[in-house]
Amino acid sequence: MDETADYTLEIQIATRFLDEESQPDDDRYVFAYTIRIRNVGRLPAQLLGRHWVITDANGKTEEVHGDGVVGEQPRLEPGEDFIYTSGAVLSTAVGTMEGSYDMMGDDGAHFDAPIPPFTLSIPRTLH
Repeated sequence: MDETADYTLEIQIATRFLDEESQPDDDRYVFAYTIRIRNVGRLPAQLLGRHWVITDANGKTEEVHGDGVVGEQPRLEPGEDFIYTSGAVLSTAVGTMEGSYDMMGDDGAHFDAPIPPFTLSIPRTLH
């Protein structure tokens, strides 16, 4: 039995604190995140939209829905990657993000690709 699904994405995330754009005295903490999406499935798929749940250290949650990512709706052949960098602004020094990508296969099948939770934090905040 083949264990590779028709539609499977591998998602890797790297984050960094943007000190030069942040203003901690005004409760403004700016973070960048770079995401690598790799199609490890058997069939091509296109990213149509995104859904984010962003939570700060005070438990305040913001949901973001939008078309594509960074103005693009990339179509990924099996084995292809798409890498992009975007950002988030929090009112606390630590927070989390998670969500999903709205995907469509070449055969018209719609599926959600979960984005695993990741932490945004200024250096030396978490031990």
